[in-house]
Amino acid sequence: MPPDKLFANISGTSPVTIADQSAEEFMVSIISENFPSHAIYGEEYGWRCKEKSAEYVWVLDPIDGTKSFITGKPLFGTLIALLQNGRPILGIIDQPVLRERWIGVAGKRTTLNGQEVSTRICTNLSQAYLYTTSPHLFSGDAEEAFFRVRSKVKTPLYGCDCYAYALLASGFVDLVVESGLKPYDFLALIPVIEGAGGVITDWKGLQLTWEASPLSPAKSFNVVAAGDKQVHQQALDSLQWK
Repeated sequence: MPPDKLFANISGTSPVTIADQSAEEFMVSIISENFPSHAIYGEEYGWRCKEKSAEYVWVLDPIDGTKSFITGKPLFGTLIALLQNGRPILGIIDQPVLRERWIGVAGKRTTLNGQEVSTRICTNLSQAYLYTTSPHLFSGDAEEAFFRVRSKVKTPLYGCDCYAYALLASGFVDLVVESGLKPYDFLALIPVIEGAGGVITDWKGLQLTWEASPLSPAKSFNVVAAGDKQVHQQALDSLQWK
C-alpha cells in the first residue's frame, strides 16, 4: 500500500494506520461473537461493552510498533491480553511476518508455536544483553535512570518494540527497560514473561496492574523485564526509581 494510503491519522508522535484500525475491528468482531459477555479495550477505540465493568476484559494492541510497521521493519507485533478481574490470565505476542506466536497462560509454561520456551540464566548485570525500543523515548529523570542501567550492561540494543520481550521469553536476551508504556503495550507481556520463568514489574519492583473500564485512562507505566531474578533486582537497584 502506498504511504499516502497507509495513514488514517497522524497525531503528535503516534501514527495511526488503517491497518491498526482494521485489525482491531476484526479482532473485536471475533471476540464479540464468541464471548458476548466479555468487555474489550483496544488501543484504537478504547472500551467496548454495554456495561461499565466486566469480569473478563480483552486488551488489544493491533500493531505494537506502528513506526516499525510503516517504515517496513518486520519487528512489529500484535498484542492480545485477557484479564480476569484485572489480572492478566492470557497473553499473546504474534509476529505475523516471521509467523511466530508466543502464548502465555497463567500457571502454565509459555510456548512459541506450540513449543515450550524459557528465559536464560544471567546472574550479573555486567553480562546482560539489554533491549529498549529507543533511547530517545526516555526523558528527564527516566532518561538518567535508563542511562545508569545501560552503562552497566554488556550490550545495549535497540529497536524491537514488543519483539524484545518475546526474545527475552525465548532466552536470547536478558533485560528490557522501557518508559511510558500504556496498558495495551504491556499487559499481554506479563503471562508470556512469567510463564517463561522471567520477571516483569514497574521500575519500583511493583506488580503491573490496571483496572480497565470506560473511565480508566490509559496512563503510562515504566516497565522492566528480566529473564533472571538477580538481574532484575540489579536493574531495579540501578534505576533507583522513587
